[in-house]
Amino acid sequence: MILTTETIELLDDADRIVSMIKHSETFYEFNNRRQALKEDKEAQRLIRQFEQKKQDYEDVERFGRYHPDYSRVLKDTRLLKREVDLNESVATFKVAERKLQALLDQIAETLAFSISTDIVVEKDGALFTEHSKGCSTGGGCGCSA
Repeated sequence: MILTTETIELLDDADRIVSMIKHSETFYEFNNRRQALKEDKEAQRLIRQFEQKKQDYEDVERFGRYHPDYSRVLKDTRLLKREVDLNESVATFKVAERKLQALLDQIAETLAFSISTDIVVEKDGALFTEHSKGCSTGGGCGCSA
């Protein structure tokens, strides 16, 4: 790749945006919550326990409901997932994480739409939102995208 002056300026602008994000209240909150989660021994214990249970679930899932332990493992995994999600450190981290993701989504959308409103932007984990055009089947449905 040959770097032109224009490319270097764009990369510098991107670095400035990254710096602004890293100095934002949203990022500050995210970092604090992430650190608190890392330091919460109970939350870390639950997360490790859930990771192991998830591995058990994946092993059982290959055979589906025909596996003799399927119902028990499924129930145990869901209960442990709920316990992890209800842990205060985990819950507050997830809220901060969603806020940071929303900020990043908003920045990506602003950049894309300033170029063209026809650019499809992933938002909230979904590729197609109210700004997307068509039905996402590549025209297979016959819609007039």
